[in-house]
Amino acid sequence: MPDTYQDLSEETLSRLFLDARSQNGWQDRPVPDDVLHNLWDILKMGPTSANCSPGRFVFVRSEEGKEKLRPTLSGGNLDKTMTAPVCVIVAYDPKFYDHLPELFPHTDARPWFTGSEQVAYETAFRNGTLMGGYLMLAARALGLDVGPMSGFDAAQVEDAFLSDTGWKANFLCNLGYGDPAQVYDRLPRLPFETACRMA
Repeated sequence: MPDTYQDLSEETLSRLFLDARSQNGWQDRPVPDDVLHNLWDILKMGPTSANCSPGRFVFVRSEEGKEKLRPTLSGGNLDKTMTAPVCVIVAYDPKFYDHLPELFPHTDARPWFTGSEQVAYETAFRNGTLMGGYLMLAARALGLDVGPMSGFDAAQVEDAFLSDTGWKANFLCNLGYGDPAQVYDRLPRLPFETACRMA
């Protein structure tokens, strides 16, 4: 292992990145409430601009909730979502700025975002997506497996689950304890020279 990793155990890096895989099948093993609460308590500590924290999460795990979710899913995502212990609707709050007096109390930051609908949208979407990433890493750190997905009808999800909140759906992420027998072979990744530049 390179010296730059000396402060992180190989087990930690493997759990978070190197051996971790997107899951397509799940063990019949529930995810307890306290694990989901702990998951939030970890992921919420990830950085967002002006501590705006626009990410919102709906943990769908009841039979009723799964049936509401069913018609919103693409065919390729249906079975793995119906059998996952939890499917998280990773969303964002377009009016995140209403919480800034609590989250960023040392100055009035609301006008930074209320003055421009485009700035507010970009901030909510970008930082909400970051929080979705934190969700996946925090889940892996807690010993869970993840399966993020884009194949769903966002408008239907919002109508079924978010209509009373004003939140907007970003992506879905299945959570639970994966079935190793249903993991596909790892696909290639780009080399540094293709994906990165020094400036």
